[in-house]
Amino acid sequence: MSVTADTGERSRIIDAAYQCLVDTDGGGLSVTGVLTAAGLSTRAFYRHFDSKDALLLAMFRRASDRVHAELTVAAAAAATPPEALRAWICGFLSLTADRHRRRRVLAMSCGELMGTAGYAAERARMTGAHHAAIALILERGRADGSLPWADPDADARTITAALSAAFQERMAQSPRDDAAATRAAEQVTDFAFRALGAASA
Repeated sequence: MSVTADTGERSRIIDAAYQCLVDTDGGGLSVTGVLTAAGLSTRAFYRHFDSKDALLLAMFRRASDRVHAELTVAAAAAATPPEALRAWICGFLSLTADRHRRRRVLAMSCGELMGTAGYAAERARMTGAHHAAIALILERGRADGSLPWADPDADARTITAALSAAFQERMAQSPRDDAAATRAAEQVTDFAFRALGAASA
């Protein structure tokens, strides 16, 4: 089997697993159900995954990597460090108002995933990547004077924690509320700008 075909097969399994989880609202994942949805065999599954836990962790990693990449692109397109930080915050919290992605987030919050042995490490990896990206924005802002009070490492941890709390609060509230997601982003941005000494919020 070629590398391209091999990668495509793996993606089909992950895509089918996402859909199965979404369809059950995170109620559980059956390898048989996933393979039926993907139109693949048990042999195909074990070519790519040692277990259902390995599949769940691969799903979480792909989803978190995609979000991180999107936020990184949005921040890089901003004209200044404060606007890059705003883009990151707004982009992250906008996920809570997108129906399709919100359902996926809820599905990926299932107990089955959180109970896997590698979940804590994968979540820590995701949080660490967000922290590093925000710290880089803050370093640039301190260097050019647009975020003069920034202590990049410490402040990035605080902002990451505030974003996580706002995200969880939004996920527990009414779905598809763009106005509420925008307000939450504005609140976190205003808090961060004031703490960092930005010229305006």
